[in-house]
Amino acid sequence: MRSVVEIVPTHIVREGGGFKVRRPFRMGRVLSPFLLIDEMGPVDYGPGEAVGAPWHPHRGFETVTYLLDGRMRHEDSAGNSGELNPGDVQWMTAGRGIIHCEEPHEDFLKTGGRTHGFQIWVNLPAEHKMMAPRYQEVPASESPTVEENGVSARIIAGECMGVSSSIDTKIPITLIHVKMEKGSRLIQKIDSALNGMIYVFGGSIIIENKISVKKHPMAFGLGAKQNIVDGELALLSEGDEIKIHSTSESEFLILAGPELNEPIERYGPFVMNTKEEIHQAFLDYQNGTLAK
Repeated sequence: MRSVVEIVPTHIVREGGGFKVRRPFRMGRVLSPFLLIDEMGPVDYGPGEAVGAPWHPHRGFETVTYLLDGRMRHEDSAGNSGELNPGDVQWMTAGRGIIHCEEPHEDFLKTGGRTHGFQIWVNLPAEHKMMAPRYQEVPASESPTVEENGVSARIIAGECMGVSSSIDTKIPITLIHVKMEKGSRLIQKIDSALNGMIYVFGGSIIIENKISVKKHPMAFGLGAKQNIVDGELALLSEGDEIKIHSTSESEFLILAGPELNEPIERYGPFVMNTKEEIHQAFLDYQNGTLAK
Protein backbone atom coordinates (compact mmCIF):
# COMPACT_ATOMS: atom_id res chain seq x y z
CA MET A 1 0.00 0.00 0.00
CA ARG A 2 1.30 3.46 -0.90
CA SER A 3 1.90 6.00 1.86
CA VAL A 4 2.91 9.66 2.08
CA VAL A 5 6.66 10.27 1.97
CA GLU A 6 6.62 14.05 1.57
CA ILE A 7 4.21 16.98 1.48
CA VAL A 8 5.03 19.83 -0.93
CA PRO A 9 3.33 23.18 -0.13
CA THR A 10 2.13 25.59 -2.82
CA HIS A 11 2.75 29.24 -3.58
CA ILE A 12 1.01 31.85 -5.73
CA VAL A 13 2.57 32.96 -9.02
CA ARG A 14 1.36 34.97 -12.01
CA GLU A 15 1.30 33.47 -15.48
CA GLY A 16 0.26 34.41 -19.02
CA GLY A 17 -1.46 37.79 -19.09
CA GLY A 18 -1.35 37.98 -15.29
CA PHE A 19 -3.73 35.26 -14.11
CA LYS A 20 -3.09 33.83 -10.65
CA VAL A 21 -2.09 30.19 -10.21
CA ARG A 22 -1.31 28.08 -7.16
CA ARG A 23 1.75 25.89 -7.82
CA PRO A 24 3.73 23.35 -5.75
CA PHE A 25 7.04 24.84 -4.60
CA ARG A 26 9.23 21.96 -5.70
CA MET A 27 8.92 20.51 -9.16
CA GLY A 28 11.51 18.67 -11.25
CA ARG A 29 12.35 14.96 -11.29
CA VAL A 30 10.51 14.26 -8.05
CA LEU A 31 7.23 14.78 -9.92
CA SER A 32 8.17 13.06 -13.20
CA PRO A 33 6.60 13.07 -15.73
CA PHE A 34 4.66 16.15 -14.52
CA LEU A 35 6.50 19.41 -15.18
CA LEU A 36 3.88 21.76 -13.76
CA ILE A 37 0.71 21.34 -11.73
CA ASP A 38 -0.98 24.74 -11.81
CA GLU A 39 -4.31 25.43 -10.14
CA MET A 40 -5.79 28.45 -11.94
CA GLY A 41 -7.70 30.52 -9.38
CA PRO A 42 -10.30 30.31 -8.10
CA VAL A 43 -10.69 33.99 -8.84
CA ASP A 44 -13.77 36.17 -9.33
CA TYR A 45 -13.48 38.66 -12.18
CA GLY A 46 -15.57 41.73 -12.76
CA PRO A 47 -16.67 42.73 -16.29
CA GLY A 48 -13.63 43.33 -18.48
CA GLU A 49 -11.15 42.02 -15.88
CA ALA A 50 -10.55 38.41 -16.94
CA VAL A 51 -7.12 37.58 -18.37
CA GLY A 52 -5.59 34.62 -20.18
CA ALA A 53 -2.40 33.57 -21.96
CA PRO A 54 -1.71 35.49 -25.20
CA TRP A 55 0.09 33.88 -28.16
CA HIS A 56 3.02 31.69 -27.07
CA PRO A 57 4.91 28.61 -28.38
CA HIS A 58 5.41 25.10 -26.96
CA ARG A 59 7.64 22.18 -27.93
CA GLY A 60 8.48 18.81 -26.37
CA PHE A 61 5.61 18.15 -23.97
CA GLU A 62 1.84 18.10 -23.46
CA THR A 63 -0.51 20.59 -21.77
CA VAL A 64 -3.69 19.42 -20.07
CA THR A 65 -6.32 22.09 -19.43
CA TYR A 66 -9.23 21.13 -17.18
CA LEU A 67 -11.80 23.84 -16.51
CA LEU A 68 -14.00 23.78 -13.40
CA ASP A 69 -15.52 27.27 -13.63
CA GLY A 70 -15.44 29.97 -16.29
CA ARG A 71 -15.32 29.99 -20.06
CA MET A 72 -12.25 30.09 -22.29
CA ARG A 73 -11.43 30.04 -25.97
CA HIS A 74 -8.27 28.93 -27.76
CA GLU A 75 -6.75 29.11 -31.22
CA ASP A 76 -3.43 28.17 -32.78
CA SER A 77 -1.12 28.86 -35.68
CA ALA A 78 -2.55 25.92 -37.66
CA GLY A 79 -6.01 27.47 -37.71
CA ASN A 80 -7.54 25.29 -34.98
CA SER A 81 -9.90 26.97 -32.52
CA GLY A 82 -12.48 26.06 -29.91
CA GLU A 83 -13.73 26.82 -26.43
CA LEU A 84 -13.67 25.29 -22.96
CA ASN A 85 -16.62 25.32 -20.58
CA PRO A 86 -16.94 23.92 -17.03
CA GLY A 87 -16.00 20.24 -16.93
CA ASP A 88 -14.29 20.27 -20.34
CA VAL A 89 -10.82 18.82 -20.90
CA GLN A 90 -8.28 19.74 -23.56
CA TRP A 91 -5.23 17.46 -23.90
CA MET A 92 -2.84 19.22 -26.25
CA THR A 93 0.31 17.42 -27.40
CA ALA A 94 2.69 20.15 -28.55
CA GLY A 95 5.20 17.66 -29.93
CA ARG A 96 7.54 19.29 -32.44
CA GLY A 97 5.84 22.64 -31.97
CA ILE A 98 2.70 24.71 -31.78
CA ILE A 99 1.93 28.39 -31.23
CA HIS A 100 -1.38 29.12 -29.55
CA CYS A 101 -3.32 31.42 -27.25
CA GLU A 102 -5.79 30.77 -24.44
CA GLU A 103 -8.05 33.68 -23.55
CA PRO A 104 -11.34 34.31 -21.73
CA HIS A 105 -14.35 33.80 -23.99
CA GLU A 106 -15.61 37.17 -25.22
CA ASP A 107 -18.99 36.67 -23.52
CA PHE A 108 -17.32 35.78 -20.22
CA LEU A 109 -15.04 38.80 -20.55
CA LYS A 110 -18.10 41.05 -20.83
CA THR A 111 -19.98 39.63 -17.87
CA GLY A 112 -17.15 38.54 -15.57
CA GLY A 113 -17.49 35.63 -13.16
CA ARG A 114 -15.48 32.91 -11.46
CA THR A 115 -12.55 31.15 -13.15
CA HIS A 116 -11.14 27.97 -11.68
CA GLY A 117 -9.32 25.06 -13.23
CA PHE A 118 -6.01 23.36 -13.85
CA GLN A 119 -3.25 23.37 -16.38
CA ILE A 120 -0.82 20.49 -16.09
CA TRP A 121 2.32 20.00 -18.16
CA VAL A 122 3.23 16.39 -18.95
CA ASN A 123 6.73 15.67 -20.23
CA LEU A 124 7.21 13.57 -23.35
CA PRO A 125 9.99 10.98 -23.69
CA ALA A 126 12.69 11.76 -26.24
CA GLU A 127 11.17 9.44 -28.84
CA HIS A 128 7.94 11.48 -28.90
CA LYS A 129 9.20 15.04 -28.41
CA MET A 130 9.13 15.80 -32.13
CA MET A 131 5.85 14.03 -32.95
CA ALA A 132 3.13 15.84 -34.88
CA PRO A 133 1.02 18.12 -32.65
CA ARG A 134 -2.50 16.97 -31.80
CA TYR A 135 -5.54 17.90 -29.71
CA GLN A 136 -7.87 15.67 -27.74
CA GLU A 137 -10.90 17.61 -26.54
CA VAL A 138 -13.43 15.98 -24.25
CA PRO A 139 -16.53 18.02 -23.34
CA ALA A 140 -18.04 17.57 -19.90
CA SER A 141 -20.99 15.66 -21.39
CA GLU A 142 -18.60 12.98 -22.72
CA SER A 143 -16.09 12.91 -19.87
CA PRO A 144 -16.35 9.59 -17.98
CA THR A 145 -17.52 9.89 -14.37
CA VAL A 146 -18.45 7.49 -11.60
CA GLU A 147 -20.23 7.88 -8.24
CA GLU A 148 -20.26 5.34 -5.43
CA ASN A 149 -20.74 5.49 -1.63
CA GLY A 150 -20.11 9.22 -1.24
CA VAL A 151 -17.25 9.34 -3.76
CA SER A 152 -17.53 10.89 -7.21
CA ALA A 153 -14.71 10.90 -9.75
CA ARG A 154 -14.09 12.34 -13.21
CA ILE A 155 -11.57 10.16 -14.98
CA ILE A 156 -9.51 12.47 -17.19
CA ALA A 157 -6.85 9.79 -17.78
CA GLY A 158 -6.46 6.29 -16.40
CA GLU A 159 -9.04 4.31 -14.42
CA CYS A 160 -11.07 4.67 -11.22
CA MET A 161 -13.73 2.39 -9.70
CA GLY A 162 -13.92 0.35 -12.89
CA VAL A 163 -14.37 3.32 -15.26
CA SER A 164 -11.66 4.28 -17.78
CA SER A 165 -10.84 7.43 -19.72
CA SER A 166 -10.98 7.66 -23.50
CA ILE A 167 -7.89 9.92 -23.65
CA ASP A 168 -4.98 8.42 -25.60
CA THR A 169 -1.72 9.15 -23.76
CA LYS A 170 1.78 8.57 -25.13
CA ILE A 171 2.94 7.30 -21.72
CA PRO A 172 0.83 5.74 -18.93
CA ILE A 173 -0.92 8.61 -17.11
CA THR A 174 -3.45 8.70 -14.29
CA LEU A 175 -5.31 11.96 -13.76
CA ILE A 176 -8.52 11.77 -11.73
CA HIS A 177 -10.62 14.52 -10.16
CA VAL A 178 -12.20 13.18 -6.96
CA LYS A 179 -14.86 14.62 -4.65
CA MET A 180 -15.57 12.88 -1.35
CA GLU A 181 -18.28 13.34 1.25
CA LYS A 182 -17.21 13.50 4.88
CA GLY A 183 -16.57 10.02 6.22
CA SER A 184 -16.33 8.31 2.81
CA ARG A 185 -13.49 6.05 1.70
CA LEU A 186 -11.68 5.29 -1.56
CA ILE A 187 -9.12 2.63 -2.42
CA GLN A 188 -7.42 3.60 -5.66
CA LYS A 189 -5.08 1.28 -7.53
CA ILE A 190 -1.97 2.88 -9.03
CA ASP A 191 0.41 0.82 -11.16
CA SER A 192 3.50 0.06 -9.08
CA ALA A 193 5.78 1.25 -11.91
CA LEU A 194 4.41 4.82 -11.72
CA ASN A 195 5.21 7.80 -9.53
CA GLY A 196 2.08 8.74 -7.57
CA MET A 197 0.87 11.95 -5.94
CA ILE A 198 -2.29 13.66 -4.68
CA TYR A 199 -3.05 17.37 -4.85
CA VAL A 200 -5.77 18.56 -2.44
CA PHE A 201 -7.62 21.76 -3.38
CA GLY A 202 -10.61 21.57 -1.06
CA GLY A 203 -11.15 20.24 2.46
CA SER A 204 -8.84 17.55 3.82
CA ILE A 205 -8.20 13.82 3.52
CA ILE A 206 -6.35 11.16 5.48
CA ILE A 207 -3.98 8.71 3.81
CA GLU A 208 -2.90 5.61 5.68
CA ASN A 209 0.82 5.82 6.37
CA LYS A 210 2.37 2.44 7.11
CA ILE A 211 5.77 3.18 5.61
CA SER A 212 8.92 2.42 7.61
CA VAL A 213 10.70 5.61 8.70
CA LYS A 214 13.99 3.67 8.92
CA LYS A 215 13.64 2.52 5.32
CA HIS A 216 12.55 5.98 4.07
CA PRO A 217 14.22 8.69 6.24
CA MET A 218 12.09 11.45 4.66
CA ALA A 219 8.84 9.70 5.56
CA PHE A 220 6.53 11.13 8.18
CA GLY A 221 6.83 9.45 11.58
CA LEU A 222 3.36 10.46 12.72
CA GLY A 223 1.77 7.05 13.16
CA ALA A 224 -0.43 5.17 10.76
CA LYS A 225 -2.19 8.12 9.10
CA GLN A 226 -1.26 11.41 7.46
CA ASN A 227 -3.59 14.38 7.02
CA ILE A 228 -3.42 16.27 3.70
CA VAL A 229 -5.17 19.64 3.50
CA ASP A 230 -6.15 22.23 0.91
CA GLY A 231 -3.14 23.51 -1.05
CA GLU A 232 -0.83 20.56 -0.35
CA LEU A 233 0.72 18.06 -2.77
CA ALA A 234 1.40 14.64 -1.22
CA LEU A 235 4.14 12.55 -2.83
CA LEU A 236 3.52 8.83 -2.43
CA SER A 237 5.75 5.87 -1.74
CA GLU A 238 6.03 2.82 -3.97
CA GLY A 239 3.12 0.40 -3.98
CA ASP A 240 0.08 -0.55 -6.04
CA GLU A 241 -2.83 1.09 -4.20
CA ILE A 242 -3.67 3.94 -1.85
CA LYS A 243 -6.33 4.12 0.85
CA ILE A 244 -8.01 7.52 1.27
CA HIS A 245 -10.45 8.64 3.97
CA SER A 246 -12.25 12.00 3.94
CA THR A 247 -12.34 14.06 7.13
CA SER A 248 -14.57 16.70 5.54
CA GLU A 249 -16.09 17.37 2.16
CA SER A 250 -12.94 17.20 0.07
CA GLU A 251 -11.72 17.65 -3.48
CA PHE A 252 -8.42 16.55 -4.97
CA LEU A 253 -6.51 15.25 -7.99
CA ILE A 254 -4.86 11.84 -8.12
CA LEU A 255 -1.87 11.89 -10.50
CA ALA A 256 0.51 9.16 -11.59
CA GLY A 257 3.01 8.63 -14.37
CA PRO A 258 6.38 7.00 -15.12
CA GLU A 259 9.83 8.19 -14.16
CA LEU A 260 11.26 8.98 -17.61
CA ASN A 261 14.92 8.74 -16.53
CA GLU A 262 16.02 11.16 -19.25
CA PRO A 263 17.88 14.47 -19.00
CA ILE A 264 15.63 17.53 -18.98
CA GLU A 265 16.62 20.85 -20.54
CA ARG A 266 13.91 23.41 -20.07
CA TYR A 267 13.67 27.04 -21.04
CA GLY A 268 10.32 28.79 -20.82
CA PRO A 269 7.83 27.04 -23.11
CA PHE A 270 10.34 24.49 -24.48
CA VAL A 271 11.19 21.21 -22.73
CA MET A 272 13.81 19.08 -24.46
CA ASN A 273 16.70 16.75 -23.53
CA THR A 274 19.74 18.86 -24.51
CA LYS A 275 20.81 22.50 -24.64
CA GLU A 276 21.33 22.10 -28.38
CA GLU A 277 17.68 21.08 -28.80
CA ILE A 278 16.56 24.14 -26.81
CA HIS A 279 18.72 26.37 -29.00
CA GLN A 280 17.20 24.78 -32.11
CA ALA A 281 13.69 25.37 -30.76
CA PHE A 282 14.41 29.10 -30.40
CA LEU A 283 15.89 29.23 -33.91
CA ASP A 284 12.85 27.45 -35.33
CA TYR A 285 10.51 29.83 -33.50
CA GLN A 286 12.40 32.88 -34.73
CA ASN A 287 12.50 31.76 -38.37
CA GLY A 288 8.85 30.65 -38.40
CA THR A 289 9.38 26.89 -38.75
CA LEU A 290 8.55 25.76 -35.19
CA ALA A 291 4.94 24.93 -35.96
CA LYS A 292 5.45 23.58 -39.48
